[in-house]
Amino acid sequence: MLKECAQHGYFRADACPVCAQPGRFLMNDRELDHLGRILTGILRHFPDRYGLTMEPQGWVSLPQIVRAISQRHPAYHWLRMQHLVAIAETDAKGRYEVRDERIRATYGHTLEVDLDLPTENIPDRLYYPVTEEEAAIVLEVGLRPTDRKKVHLSKTAEDARAAGSVRTPEPILLEVDARRARESGIVIKQAGKTVYLVDQVPAEFLRRLETAPPAEDA
Repeated sequence: MLKECAQHGYFRADACPVCAQPGRFLMNDRELDHLGRILTGILRHFPDRYGLTMEPQGWVSLPQIVRAISQRHPAYHWLRMQHLVAIAETDAKGRYEVRDERIRATYGHTLEVDLDLPTENIPDRLYYPVTEEEAAIVLEVGLRPTDRKKVHLSKTAEDARAAGSVRTPEPILLEVDARRARESGIVIKQAGKTVYLVDQVPAEFLRRLETAPPAEDA
């Protein structure tokens, strides 16, 4: 459930996690899930299906998205800009960025975009999940994009394991020496809260992670 607290902003719960007040109802879980899928599809894959134009950096006009969704899905005749902003601001993975009545996905694109994302304060180590069959090949030739335009690295081993478990029950984790990679001139960008983007990672910066590293302090 998506709600709004007058004092503390948007939240996904029955009550505000800060003041425990019930807040103002915005949408139920079914609507939240469906609208989230539509928004992700527009911003990552197919803005043209909704008659929308995407800027080179991935931005799309919020008022235009609201109009396009309402026209294509009449059940969402009540949709306003604030509902999409609320979805973006409460997304746990930081998949969206909102700026000046525009919104974009921060990663996951199958479209060609030029994301001007932060390149500073990148962790020294990042992680990537593969299957057992893929591990030997990747360690030999390096990481390259497959179904997306960029390689998506994870901030922690647990984040990578969660991402990899979508494809295989027991993903093999590769550790990326991000510090050395950056020193060699490879640009790594931060996208969202736990995802980092890179064009490719040469094999020399990869190693198989046999055991999970100790948890880092929050």
